[in-house]
Amino acid sequence: MTDAVARAERLAPRMAERAADYDRDAAFPRRDIEELREEGLLGLMVPSRLGGLGAGFEEYTRVAVALAGGNASTALLFNMHASVTGGLASISDELALGMGAAESFFDARDRILRAAVDGAMYGVAITEPGVGSRLSELRSTYEAEEGRYRIRGTKAFCSGAGHLDGYLVAARRAGSAEDQPTISYFLVPKGDGLRVDDTWDPLGMRATASNGMEIDAWVGEDGLLGGVEGLVLPLANAMPQWLVASYAAVYVGLAEAAIREAVSYLRTRPVAGERGALANLAPVRQRVGRAEAEVHASRLALERAARLVDLRPGDPETNRWTYRAKLLAGDAAMRVAASMAEACGLGALRRGAPLERILRDARSGAIMPPSSDVTGNHLGAIALGAEDGLAPW
Repeated sequence: MTDAVARAERLAPRMAERAADYDRDAAFPRRDIEELREEGLLGLMVPSRLGGLGAGFEEYTRVAVALAGGNASTALLFNMHASVTGGLASISDELALGMGAAESFFDARDRILRAAVDGAMYGVAITEPGVGSRLSELRSTYEAEEGRYRIRGTKAFCSGAGHLDGYLVAARRAGSAEDQPTISYFLVPKGDGLRVDDTWDPLGMRATASNGMEIDAWVGEDGLLGGVEGLVLPLANAMPQWLVASYAAVYVGLAEAAIREAVSYLRTRPVAGERGALANLAPVRQRVGRAEAEVHASRLALERAARLVDLRPGDPETNRWTYRAKLLAGDAAMRVAASMAEACGLGALRRGAPLERILRDARSGAIMPPSSDVTGNHLGAIALGAEDGLAPW
């Protein structure tokens, strides 16, 4: 382990001070990202041989939990960046060659990762109108032409759209079979060919600046990640942690923040017409106790999943734990934030109050793909022995 968690814990209180302003304006948290860059955390997942901190998945989850305690939107943006850098870093030379990656992949991978150490920040552009994040149903297409690739399509939500240095874009090969599409990943740099639809005005996670994006861009051969087409679905099914459990860390951190904010409020808020604070009421204590137990259980599941990802990536039981972690964290954040809001009452829910923002942010935990319904279905099918043909992607 490095001191990355300590760095994140140092930043979180400063992020919390700015969170209300970014949330109100649905604005990209520019200063938060600058501080992540200054602390070297954009290189968290980059191997030490390339100048990064060389963190594993378990350390990433601890950093993300800490950041979410300051501003969950910033933590979610960091998650997207870590998904790109961590996903690339976790593909060993042996795995890449075994999956048929071209020799050019290794230089391209290292170039992208070195840029992150130097401060480049990446995002993920997968979700599309009408199909969500289901990779096998994406409508964005790409075509090869004279040693380059042309990528065209519409992405519904891309966290950080218009503010980042590059975007991991998933698209299907034009003309590939509908029932067996060839899906590939491209790293598309900022600039011409990307048009942001500045319409982001949601209930929660407002500072992620998750605007839509119209794509009509060209990339060179090194823009095709892996150097060969069709690696997306095998990677997603073999090692789903960056598409599943990485989000769980954000929502565990958010749920913990909900309890902290509620406890601070309840200790000082007097009961109307009585002596003492709300914290002295038995029903309030029961709510806090249940919330505390649920969040700790979710964090233990996350820690178990993260440890297994580092020890046995791609193992079926490891992958099963990643789904458990996402399901539990997403549901816990929503339930805990709502319960703490009810315990505190309207006084804690004025517009711009920390708990009011947390409540809105937490609502997206069960919806963030893969949603609680999708993860529950996936886990249930495995438990029932009905996973044949199950394709979460």
